[in-house]
Amino acid sequence: MIRNPVLKGFNPDPSIVRVGADYFIATSTFEWFPGIQIHHSRDLVHWRLVNRPLRRASQLDLRGVPDGCGVWAPCLTHKDGLFYLTYSVVRRYGRTTVSGANGLALRDFSNCLVTCDSVTGEWSDPVVLNSSGFDPSLFHDDDGKSFLLNMLWDHRPDRPHFGGIVLQEYDRAANKLIDERRIIYTGTELGFTEGPHLLKRDGWYYLIVAEGGTGWDHAVTMARSRHIDGPYDACPTGPILTSRGRPACALQRAGHGDLVEAGDGSWFIAYLCGRPLPGLQRCVMGRETAIQPMRWRADGWLETLDGDGAPVVSAKGPEPEAGEVGPDTVRRDFDAADLPEEFQWLRSPCPDELFSLTERPGFLRLYGRESLGSQFEQALVARRQEAFCYSATTWLDYSPRNFQQSAGLVVYYNASKYHYCCVTYDDAIGRHLRVMSSVPNLDEIGPASNIHPISDGAVEIRVDVDYDRLRFAFRQEGSDDWTWFGLTLDMSELSDEAGAQDVPNFTGTFVGMACQDMSGERLAADFDWFGYQDAAPI
Repeated sequence: MIRNPVLKGFNPDPSIVRVGADYFIATSTFEWFPGIQIHHSRDLVHWRLVNRPLRRASQLDLRGVPDGCGVWAPCLTHKDGLFYLTYSVVRRYGRTTVSGANGLALRDFSNCLVTCDSVTGEWSDPVVLNSSGFDPSLFHDDDGKSFLLNMLWDHRPDRPHFGGIVLQEYDRAANKLIDERRIIYTGTELGFTEGPHLLKRDGWYYLIVAEGGTGWDHAVTMARSRHIDGPYDACPTGPILTSRGRPACALQRAGHGDLVEAGDGSWFIAYLCGRPLPGLQRCVMGRETAIQPMRWRADGWLETLDGDGAPVVSAKGPEPEAGEVGPDTVRRDFDAADLPEEFQWLRSPCPDELFSLTERPGFLRLYGRESLGSQFEQALVARRQEAFCYSATTWLDYSPRNFQQSAGLVVYYNASKYHYCCVTYDDAIGRHLRVMSSVPNLDEIGPASNIHPISDGAVEIRVDVDYDRLRFAFRQEGSDDWTWFGLTLDMSELSDEAGAQDVPNFTGTFVGMACQDMSGERLAADFDWFGYQDAAPI
């Protein structure tokens, strides 16, 4: 039984492909490093992370990219024994207000391609295919030709910025685009036409796109043509999948879909969705991936099994369940030479400058780097939040010498939205723990009642999240009891919907370990272990 979301906690923009008996999903990672996540399944039910292919400095360097930019919308395809992975690298997401209804919307994209003969192998260095928009995808036609699609970004004032879907032939042998790009589709009245994927069936070219924006009006729509370059006619019954206008749906913001034919001939759609906090239109886990079956109607259009186009929370899978599951994530000891697979860091392709797993064997050593607001060099290692309620704990050995040095446990959405419990130093207080929060309309150190002097030695720090409530606690060696900070923080502020909406809010919340040294001494903090456990509501 498929239980949605199948990929929990910030796994957006899914691209799905079947190769023999194997299914693979590639998803976006934005400013988190390494870039792109690829999961594997044999039954569409159980999924396991098998690779993050963009991990070398020659492939990706995201230092300096704004929050929510970086790697967008991968598309994974397979042809003649080779896997192709296209994606956008977004380096600017902004708008300059000038005369005109839409303003001058200048953005910088690169649409890139890497290849590998195995999903789990070492992928090639990227080839930049174009920079005309975002959400690139490859389509391999049955005549041997291949084509790149992407949405066209129009930055000009008084023009729709979503300029339609463009198509251009891709020469696989030469590894480059040839001929001229052509606009093949401008979308429906929903607007914001993006996320194109193309398939061919019964002589029809079917174009699947995302429309309505990535918020509550998000939708998967479809158009078709007898010719690859159009004209394309939209499905007459409207979106094939959406939760817009359906506030009771458990899965909201459904859109950006991709189709796969299962081994038994049935069809499934993988799409992004969001789970809002109960009673609040706020998604702390960001965009997640869901899968559900679809069927072809007699008139050749696609629909959900019940025909109403709504996302579902459970569905029957196409294959006998294979039982492939991810690793137990209750506690991670840092005894190996590599990070446990669920952890990532921000932007930098040079992890040795940020942390080490060998300098003090059995520990994750974070070198104090820039502030939590930095978009360049942060020593922050974290994993995704996957449930509304959870508890996370870490053990920290750290002796700061001045107020510019701190390390601890952080619940992090982006550089302007986080809650942080850290060990630091003050001339008047000495070594102590304090809570720092940065949320919309607040960027300050917690009140004096939330500052706790501590003795020398290691300290355990804990965070408990219960829907929209967050609390920190700590204890030191010799104590079995937790000391709780008096402040209950608003977890809902760490969500896609909180804060300014003219900047990208795409990434969902992470929880992990961080270390800053704004004096430039790079004083290190050592973490012995990190525990994460989904919990029942309090």
